[in-house]
Amino acid sequence: MSEQSNPTATTSTTGTTVKPFALDGPTLHRRHRRAVGQLALCVFVLVPWTVFLAVSLPDRFEARYWPMVWVGFDVMLLVSLAGAGLAVWLRRQALIPMSFVAATLLVCDAWFDVSLSWGRGDVWGSIASAALVELPLACLLVMRARRVLKISARLAWQRLGLAGEPPPLYKMPLFVALATSSSVQLELKEAEDT
Repeated sequence: MSEQSNPTATTSTTGTTVKPFALDGPTLHRRHRRAVGQLALCVFVLVPWTVFLAVSLPDRFEARYWPMVWVGFDVMLLVSLAGAGLAVWLRRQALIPMSFVAATLLVCDAWFDVSLSWGRGDVWGSIASAALVELPLACLLVMRARRVLKISARLAWQRLGLAGEPPPLYKMPLFVALATSSSVQLELKEAEDT
């Protein structure tokens, strides 16, 4: 058994006993199965819902609170960009999720701007805004977040004493920084076999 899978309990600065975190414990396996099940259920429900919307939504719809919707969306975009910028400035790992959130909102903004102006005179301004500002900025945010993920993975790989370069991110096991070298190698072998 690895030292991470059965560490001893420690005492925190407040004097309380902290249970060790086991990477191969039953709680983590149960949470993993639950997360996979929940996501599978979401996909299963979303497919018929999307088909239903495609056949049932009207061609035209008049929104009552149109300015509130767009201002609220732009506030969410502003907060996510500010959060990503603050995380970069403070050199925090929070830049990874904040960058992905901001990039996702930028792609949504480009989609809504172009699709809602389609067939009207201002469609070319929306296309230019999407092509020159929103989508390039979204790509930049994703590339920077990916770069930080790769650097973190490389550092964890080196600290585990593993030879060579780490695998691509899509093959990288979760919690690689907390694992032992033997558990990482076992997970990578299992991933290659499937």
